Amino acid sequence: MGVRLVELKIHTPDTAPDGSRPILEGIKADVGLVPNFAGAVAESPVLVGAFDGIRRAVAAMDPVDREVTGIAVGVAVDNRYGVAFHSTVAANLGVGEDELALMRAGSAPTDPRLAAVYEFARDLVTNRGKAGVERLTEQGLGTAQILDIVAECVLASLVGLVDNLAGRIELDPFLEPREWV
Repeated sequence: MGVRLVELKIHTPDTAPDGSRPILEGIKADVGLVPNFAGAVAESPVLVGAFDGIRRAVAAMDPVDREVTGIAVGVAVDNRYGVAFHSTVAANLGVGEDELALMRAGSAPTDPRLAAVYEFARDLVTNRGKAGVERLTEQGLGTAQILDIVAECVLASLVGLVDNLAGRIELDPFLEPREWV
C-alpha cells in the first residue's frame, strides 16, 4: 500500500483562512511576495504562525550560516524546496558556485567555517540532536551562534517535513533556476 500524501493548496492572503491572512500579509510585506511554502501551510494558522515565528527569529543570525545550515538540512532530509530556496539566497549573499555545488551534492564546502556549520547541521538532523560542536568552536562560534544554527535546523526540518508530506511543494519561479533533484 502506497503512502497517501496530503494535498496542499497554495493560498494567498485573499484565499487563506482568517487566522492565516495577517501572517501571510506580514510575510508579503517582509519579502515582497508570499512564497509558495508559506501559502501551502496557510491552511493551518498554527503551522503558518510557527513557520513565520521561527523565520523571523532566524533572520537575526549570521545570514551565510543560516543559508549553509538550510542547504545542509535540506539535503539531509530530502527537501527540494528548502535546497532551492537556501541555494538561491546563499548565492545572492556571495557564496561561490563551487561551494554551492559541493553542498547540494551532500559534501561539505571547502571553506573551514562553512564546512563546520554544514557538517554540524547535517549531523544534528540525521543523528537526532547528537552532534559534536568541536569544529564550530574551533572556528570561533560560541554557544549563542551554535544555538542559532539549531534554530535554523528546526525551521529547515519543518520545511522538509511539509515538502515531503505534500510530495513536493511547487517551486516559486525565482527558485526554479536552483531546483534541486
